[in-house]
Amino acid sequence: MLQSIRDGSRSWGAKIIIGVMVAAMALFGVESLFSVFGSDPNEVASVNGEPIMRQQVELEVQRALRSGQVPPEQERALRNDVLDQLITQQLLTQYAEDGGVYVSDAQLDQMIVGLPEFHDQDGRFSSEIFRNRLAGAGYTPVAFREELRADIKRQHLQQGLAFSDFSLESEQERLAELQRQQRSFRYIQLDVSDVEVDVDVTEAHMQTYYDAHQARFERPEQVRVEYVVVDRQVMAEDVEIDEQALRDAWRDQNRNADRRVSHIMVTFGNERTREEAEERANEALEALDGGQTFTETALRYSDDTASAEQGGDLGVISPGFFGDAFDEAAFSLSEGEISQLVEMDSAFHVLQVTELVAPGFDEQRDVLHQELALRQVGDDFNRQVQRLIDESFAAEDLQSVADDLGLTLNQTDWLARGEGEGVLSEPGVLDEAFSTDVLVEGYNSEVIELDDDRRLVLRVAEHREPTQLALDDVREDVASAVATQQRQEALQQEADRMIAALEAGELADVDWLEADNITRQSGATLPQLMVQEVFRMPRPEEGESVYRSVVLPQGVAIVALDRVSVGEVDEQVTSFVAQMAEQLRAQSVIQGLIDDLRSDADIKR
Repeated sequence: MLQSIRDGSRSWGAKIIIGVMVAAMALFGVESLFSVFGSDPNEVASVNGEPIMRQQVELEVQRALRSGQVPPEQERALRNDVLDQLITQQLLTQYAEDGGVYVSDAQLDQMIVGLPEFHDQDGRFSSEIFRNRLAGAGYTPVAFREELRADIKRQHLQQGLAFSDFSLESEQERLAELQRQQRSFRYIQLDVSDVEVDVDVTEAHMQTYYDAHQARFERPEQVRVEYVVVDRQVMAEDVEIDEQALRDAWRDQNRNADRRVSHIMVTFGNERTREEAEERANEALEALDGGQTFTETALRYSDDTASAEQGGDLGVISPGFFGDAFDEAAFSLSEGEISQLVEMDSAFHVLQVTELVAPGFDEQRDVLHQELALRQVGDDFNRQVQRLIDESFAAEDLQSVADDLGLTLNQTDWLARGEGEGVLSEPGVLDEAFSTDVLVEGYNSEVIELDDDRRLVLRVAEHREPTQLALDDVREDVASAVATQQRQEALQQEADRMIAALEAGELADVDWLEADNITRQSGATLPQLMVQEVFRMPRPEEGESVYRSVVLPQGVAIVALDRVSVGEVDEQVTSFVAQMAEQLRAQSVIQGLIDDLRSDADIKR
C-alpha cells in the first residue's frame, strides 16, 4: 500500500509498518482475473462475503505502474498478482480483526505525524506535504488512514506469529557450520562414447516401456475454440487526424512540461517606484519587439545581473517553483515565445521559454495520432462492446454475432489447457473455454476484458476428453525413449562396475578431475546436480574416499569424496544464516496460516 508513496521519497520511514515478512509474501500463486468478472461489473472477487472491487485492483495496478518498478508490458499479468494479493490481505485483515487486533485513531495520528516523508524543512509535520504526497500516490487522507490501519493490523498479526517461532543458538551455530562447510572431491564424467551399447529396441521392450509410462503418452483434454475480438486500436487504424489537431494535442500534452526559462527582471521599492519599474520593463518589451535579442535586452535592462550575463537564463523550471503568477505566464508559452509583463515579488518580469524538456513534436507524432484516433473511436468502441455483450449472451453461435458486428470469427486447432497462442495465451482467457458454462453447458463466454482496448468472447466448437494414445500412434517416441533408456542403463552399469573396482582397490588408472574446497555456493563451473549430491554424501574416514554415481542430463558422473572441512568462521555469514533461518521459519509459519485461511475461506472470483 505504501509502495507508491515510498517511491516518491528518498527515505521512507514506514519500514516499521511493512517489514521483511510482508515483502516476502507480496506475490502468491497466480489465478485468473479475467475469467472471474461476474454479473456485477465492479466486483471481481469476494472473501467470506466481503467484496474486492475492480477499482481496488485498478488503483493498485496504476500505483505499481507509476512507481516504475513494473514495466507497462507486464500490466495484464500484474492484475492477476494484485487480485491474489488483495485476497490474501483481506484474509489476514479478517483474521486479525476476529482476533481482536485493534489500532486506535490516536495510534494512527502518532504514526502519520512521525513519518519524515510528511515533514517540512524544519522537521515538523506539514498537512500540505501530507496531502500532496497522498494525491501523488492516488490516495485521499481518509483512504490512506483506513488502508494504513489495515496494514498495521496485518503487521501486528504477522509479527506476533513470527516472534512465536524461534531457533536455538545451537541450531543457528550448526546451520552456520553446514553453510560454510567445504568439500574436496575428484570426479569423472561418462557419456555414450565411454561404453559399447548394443541398442536393441524390440516390440517387447517398447510394450514394457509404454505400459510403465502411460502418463507420458496421454493426449490431454482438448478443445477447438471460436472467438471474436473487438479491438479499439484496430478501429482507430483508419481514422485520419489533421495536422493542427496533432499540434494542439502536443501543446496540451506538454503544457506543464519542465522548461528552460530566461527572464528580464526590473525591481521597484528602493531605487525606483513601481511606475518607474513598469515603464522600464515596457521599454525592454519594446526593444524585443524591435528586433533586439533577449540576451542583449537582458544585459541592458535586467536587475538580475547574474542571470543577465547568461542571457537571463534561470535554468530548467518545474511547475510551482516560482509561484502561480510565474507558472501562469511561463507555462502558457511555447518554445521561443516571450511573455508580457509579469508582476511578482516587487518586480516586473519578462519571460522567454528557450527549451521544452519534453519529446519534440515529430518524435511524438505517431503516439499522439494513436491517442487522438483512439479517443475519436471511443464512443463507437463502447457501442460495439455493448452490442457484443447483448448479442453474444443470447446467441447460440458466434458466427451470427461476428456477421452482425462485422467482426472476424477466429478458429483454432485443438488446444489443451495453457496451450493458447496470441490473445488466447493471455492470463485466464483459455481457462474460460474449460469453464462449466462454456464447456459443459455450451454457452458463449461472458465478454472478457483483455485490457482497456480489447474485449473478447469465445465459444467451444469441439471438445474431446483425455485419451490414452495407442502404442502405434506414439511408436517413434517410445522407440527413442527405449533407446535412450538402454544407453543410460549401460552407463549406470559401467559406473557401478568402476565404483566396485575403486572400492576394492582394483582400479588405479583413472583420469580424475579435481575439485578442491568446494562450498555450497561455489563451483559454478561444476554441474549443480553433482555439487548437490556431493553435499549429501557421508563424511569419509581419514585417508579414505567415499564413491557415488550421479545421473546427469548427458550421462553419469562418478564422484570420489576425499575430504570434508569446516571452513573459516565468517561472522557476517554466520549472522546472515541466522537471520535467514529466522525469516524462513517466520515465513513458513505465516504461509501456513495463509494456506489454512484460504482452505477454509469462501473465496469467489
